Formats: sequence, structure tokens, C-alpha cells
Amino acid sequence: MGFFRPPAWLNQFDYPFTKSEEIPPYLFDSINKGLDRIQSPDPLVSIVIPAWNEEVNILRSVASLSHLKTKYPLEIIVVNNNSTDHMQDTLDRLHVRSVFQPIQGWGPARQKGLEAARGKYILTADADGLYPECWVDEMMKVLTQPGVVCVYGRYSFIPSEKFPRWKLSILETMKDVIAELRHFKRPHLNAYGISIGYVREQGLKIGYVMKKIRGEDGRMCFELMKHGTVMQVKSNKARAWTGTRTLEKDGSFEKALVNRIARELDRFTSMFTPQAPHDTKTSTNER
Repeated sequence: MGFFRPPAWLNQFDYPFTKSEEIPPYLFDSINKGLDRIQSPDPLVSIVIPAWNEEVNILRSVASLSHLKTKYPLEIIVVNNNSTDHMQDTLDRLHVRSVFQPIQGWGPARQKGLEAARGKYILTADADGLYPECWVDEMMKVLTQPGVVCVYGRYSFIPSEKFPRWKLSILETMKDVIAELRHFKRPHLNAYGISIGYVREQGLKIGYVMKKIRGEDGRMCFELMKHGTVMQVKSNKARAWTGTRTLEKDGSFEKALVNRIARELDRFTSMFTPQAPHDTKTSTNER
């Protein structure tokens, strides 16, 4: 996990660009060579990435995926969720499939990618996520086990000025412990779109919530539980990495930590009972 510093492989994707037009052609050429190496016209796995106004972040995410070492034929699909920046310009220069979803929201974007996918298995990724070279194989190692219909992986934070790595490691350790407790009765609460895998056939039958509301990933996982087992991918080397912008919304590390502890304490006792069946498409709770 890297208690005091993140893994060195992340450094190669720390690009200094702030706009698509600043990205040099040679970088696209380098990334595309990797994409051509790993992608197949007959994929078993479809990696689906929803993205809104991520003209530089999407480059970093796709670049990390271009370094994958995998035995599985795959494709990468990026869903342009009605972006208003120049993200499509970035996508047009990358050797990935891109599709457009005018309906704003995480659920509609993931649904569009699910429908466009050709693989038997779906792996979901985030536009601001970075992925280690073993990510696909570690996820698939669990997802392809008999009776498994959905898996979720772990993730860590890349440090920033207000959020040093040692503080983030404390937060992540607490997060992983809570995830272990959740998994027994409410594994869907651990399902975050940055690193999920599921069987496409079952996903198509369920479908994502088609409105802009958080928790679209957990809602899908909750419905998938009716069709099979949900498993954790515990491999630390398979952790996805992301920035701290969701934490920064709280203003400081201390506030982010307190807010998350309060939220978990509020629902702690419910962790030991299964969540009652409900309509995940109309509910207003996150999961």
C-alpha cells in the first residue's frame, strides 16, 4: 500500500499538462503502442471508463492501462458523459473506443459503456484512476471463480499538499478494516466504480440507475447479489490509485476523517444484518 510514499510506478503518469492541447504527439504515440499491444478485436474483458471533463486525467488513466500485463484479450471503452471541455480531442488521439452519453450522471455513463461492451466480463475504472499492470489478471482471478458474479478491488490515494501519504495510509487502513466488516452482510457498500468487475450478461439484465445520483456502482452490485456471490479482491499489488479531490471537498484531512468516522458509526449496527430488498433505481440512499 505504501505507508509513507506511493509506489514508484505512479511517477511516470504524473504529467504536467493542464489542457489537451499541451499534450505532445510523441506521448500519444507511446501510449498507443501499448494500447495496440493489449487490445483485441475479440475481447473477453471490457474495461469501461465513464468520464466528464477529464481531458488530461483520462490520458493518465488510459496511459496506466496501456502498461497492463495480462493474458486476457480486452478492449478499453471511454464514455464521454457530455463533456464541455476538450476531452473528446484527447480520446480521438488515443486508440480506445469512445462513445457518447448525453444523459448526465455516473449511472447513465456506465450503462452506455455496458451496452457498447463486447466482452463477457466488465471491469469498471475511473477517469482519475491509475491502475497497476497486474490489475486485470488479479481481478479476473477472482471473478472467474465458480458462482462469482461480481468482485470489487481496493484503492489508495495519491498524496497531495494537504494530504500527506502517512495520513492517507491511516485513513485507508481504517477503510479496509470497515470493508471487512461490511463484506459479511453488505458487500455492495464496498463496491466503488474505481475497481469493480462483473459478468456482462447479468449486468445487462439489471442495468444502472439512469439518473444522476451517487452509489450507482453499489446499486448494481446489490442487484447482482441475487445472481451469485460477491467477492473481494484483496491483493494489495492490484490496488487502484486516485487523487485526493474527493477528500479535499471536506477542506482538510481532519475534517475528512471525522466525517467518514461519523458516517460509519451512524450505520455501524446495520452492518451485521443484510440490507432489505428495495428498488435501487428509485431509492435516494447511496447504496
